[in-house]
Amino acid sequence: MPNPRPRFGIMTAPSHVDYHDILRVWRDADTFPEIEHAWLYDHLMPIFGDPDGPTFEGWTLLSALAAQTRRLRLGLLVTSNRFRPPAVLAKIAATVDVVSGGRLDFGIGAGSRPSHPLARREYDAHGLPYHDAAHAVAALAEACTVIRRLWTEPEPFDFHGTHVQLAGAFGNPKPVQRPHPPIMIGGRASATLRVVAEHADLWNIPGGGDIDDLARRSALLDRYCAEIGRDPASITRSIALPVAYDQPGRTRDAIGEAIDAGFHHIVLGLPAPYPPDAARWVVDELIHMERVAR
Repeated sequence: MPNPRPRFGIMTAPSHVDYHDILRVWRDADTFPEIEHAWLYDHLMPIFGDPDGPTFEGWTLLSALAAQTRRLRLGLLVTSNRFRPPAVLAKIAATVDVVSGGRLDFGIGAGSRPSHPLARREYDAHGLPYHDAAHAVAALAEACTVIRRLWTEPEPFDFHGTHVQLAGAFGNPKPVQRPHPPIMIGGRASATLRVVAEHADLWNIPGGGDIDDLARRSALLDRYCAEIGRDPASITRSIALPVAYDQPGRTRDAIGEAIDAGFHHIVLGLPAPYPPDAARWVVDELIHMERVAR
C-alpha cells in the first residue's frame, strides 16, 4: 500500500503577537490549498520570551479565526485537559465546529509537563489544580470518553468516573462533523500512548529532536493498538516542527526525515514576527521544495 500523501499545516503560537498578525497569516493560508490545517497552542501565559507578555486564550481565539476562514481545518495543539472541565470543553469544541462549518480537529492532551516551570506557573496563577502525571493521564482518558459521548449520544446520561462526575449530561448542539470531530491526542509518555491507542484519530508529538526516538514512540503506539485489536494505520501520525525563516533547507530536511519515519501530518511552527507573505513563503520554500526533492 502506498504511503499517504503528506498534509501540511501551520501553527501560530498566540503569545507575544497581535491578533491582527495571526489573522493575516491565517487568512493568507486559507487561500493556499497546499496548507490544509492551522493551529494555535493552549497556554494562559507565555512559555517563551517575556514571561509577563501577552497570551491569548486559545479556544476564544480559535473561534474568531474559524469565523474568518473558509477552508482550513483548525484546532489547538493541544488543549490542556487540566484547564477546563471536560463537559464544558465538549460544549466549547462543538460550538467551534459549528462556527467553522465542520472544520475542527479536536486536539487534547494531559497538560503541561511538570518539568517546564513556565508552563507550570500558569496553573498556580489561574487557581487551577496541578496533579501528578498518573492523575492527569487517567483524567484525560475519562475526558475523551465523556466528550465523545456528549458529541454523539441522543439522550442525557450520568457518568461516574474516578475523575469526572456528571449527572444528566447532554450535548446540544452536536458538532457538524459526524460521528464527531477527529480527535488528536498529543504526548509521548507510554501511559499517554495507551490513551491514544484507545481514543485518537490522530497522534501528535513535538519534533525537532531525535527522529529515531520519535519512530520508537510510534512503534510503541503500534504495539498498544495491536494489544486492543485496533489497526495502527487508523491513527494518523502528526509531528510539529519548528520553522527557521533563515534556514529553510534545515526545515525541509526535518520534514523529509519525519515523512520517512511515517509522520504524514506536518505542523510547521511559525515564529513571530511573521514575514509579510508568510503563507506563500511556507508554500514556496517548504512544501513545494520538499515535494520537488522527493
